[in-house]
Amino acid sequence: MKSLRLKDGKERSLLRRHPWIFESAIAKGGGDPGETVRVESHKGEFLAWASVSPASKIRARAWSFDEQQRIDAAFLASRVAAAIRARRRFDIRSDAMRLVHGESDGLPGLIVDRYGDTLVAQFLSAGAERWKAALADALLAETGLARLYERSDTSSRKLEGLPEATGWLRGEGPTGLTIQEHGWKLTLDIATGHKTGFYLDQRDSRHKFAEHARRLGLQRVLNCYSYTGGFTVAALAGGAAHVTSIDSSAPALERARANVQLNGLNLARTDFLDADVNGSLRRFIEEGRSFDAIVLDPPKLAPTVAHAERAARAYKDINRLALKLLEPGGVLFTFSCSGGISADLFHKIVASAGADAGVDGYITERLAGAPDHPMTLEFPEGEYLKGLVVLRK
Repeated sequence: MKSLRLKDGKERSLLRRHPWIFESAIAKGGGDPGETVRVESHKGEFLAWASVSPASKIRARAWSFDEQQRIDAAFLASRVAAAIRARRRFDIRSDAMRLVHGESDGLPGLIVDRYGDTLVAQFLSAGAERWKAALADALLAETGLARLYERSDTSSRKLEGLPEATGWLRGEGPTGLTIQEHGWKLTLDIATGHKTGFYLDQRDSRHKFAEHARRLGLQRVLNCYSYTGGFTVAALAGGAAHVTSIDSSAPALERARANVQLNGLNLARTDFLDADVNGSLRRFIEEGRSFDAIVLDPPKLAPTVAHAERAARAYKDINRLALKLLEPGGVLFTFSCSGGISADLFHKIVASAGADAGVDGYITERLAGAPDHPMTLEFPEGEYLKGLVVLRK
């Protein structure tokens, strides 16, 4: 059995059962891509069994902290089963959900989403890649489904030294699907959509926005980075009089229009702009326009802490512009899905944006990903999505 020996003092995070082992913590040892190795303290004491990622700064990811545990197909199947059992205890009002959320479910580098009768998986670490066949078998056996599509085409694969991989792993069928959540329907394409095809992590925030539309009687809603119109459908379903949706993807906007019509909502109550959000917000200010609700759900701007400073400026600018456009008494739903931006830092960014805009507001709620995208006590990095609901004074 190959091993990794850590430098003196570098075992503390593993003793807290945090699964990541960085290159800088290793004194000696290694293994082939995805190979399971014994991780030891500088004194040779057992710490964990971990899969090696020779090309990554996260040089190894822990499977287990039990020295007696054997890392094999049966072990992985038990982890898959435990993750799926956990979802039955969560409040998920949809036929689409995340079944496996990587390290938070003890399966580093594995993301699995269910869309009705179809599974979509991302194998994002060398360890998950090495065990791909066994993991696919376990997922189908546990769910009783027959179709599994792979979307291992993210930038994190490159950091692992792995090529992109997409296509059917098990079974086959159409990639265009329709899901249901909170009483409305949404369409997606698992082959071409963002992430595994859709933003399931915003499910509950979309529902909350619909509730705000209903309670506040929203008239003019602005949905920025609208993608395929999830928040647009939510606002209209909640009774909003009119929604303007902005995205730089024409195909996404076409699907957004289709989603509005699919739910029997009035397309005349919508505008769809194929445009840059930042430039559009500036133009709206020049035109003297205003809105009584705005959603800011931009793409990931800071994948790591190293990108945080530059991303903070971008987040601040769009929030400053949005707050200028928000009517007194209006509501802002603003989000960051960047792992490199903490919840506290995001709060400070939005507060600074308000100060520059000359706007104050009540923070009525803090938002996070839906419960099937969990953060655990041992892995706080699972909290990548954070949001604020700001009611302008």
